[in-house]
Amino acid sequence: MKPGKPEEKKEEEMLIRILATDIPGSKTLLAGLTRIKGVSWAFANGICNVLKLDKDKKVGKLSKEEIDKIAKFIQKPELPDFMLNRRKDLESGENKHITGSDLRLRTEFDIKRLKKIKCFRGLRHSAGQPVRGQRTKAHFRENKALGVAKKKK
Repeated sequence: MKPGKPEEKKEEEMLIRILATDIPGSKTLLAGLTRIKGVSWAFANGICNVLKLDKDKKVGKLSKEEIDKIAKFIQKPELPDFMLNRRKDLESGENKHITGSDLRLRTEFDIKRLKKIKCFRGLRHSAGQPVRGQRTKAHFRENKALGVAKKKK
């Protein structure tokens, strides 16, 4: 500690917590927001544009009010529907944007529902095969024997 100066953390060393996610203070706002599960680059860009925040500003330099404003906006975004990650929800029928552990749980429940109703996508998930129509001749060969098998003596 230097004499005469109170000890302050540099923004590079700081961690800013937004919606249960730690973001390094040295990141720019645009890159830092993408650390939050459920926030894409396009969504982060939309947040910065709507809230009129500088995208190149370091996360460590944000004020408490700006952080609260960002957190509230992510929970109830005022962006076009195509930018939301949960459109026409099965239970409620409304357009939502889900982040964090809620997103992880919701995805898990969706996959379990697909498996339960035994639709094609559910069967592909159950078998550990690609779900979205990719080819399987050359890829998706994990945990399978390749080449010539050795003779057992």
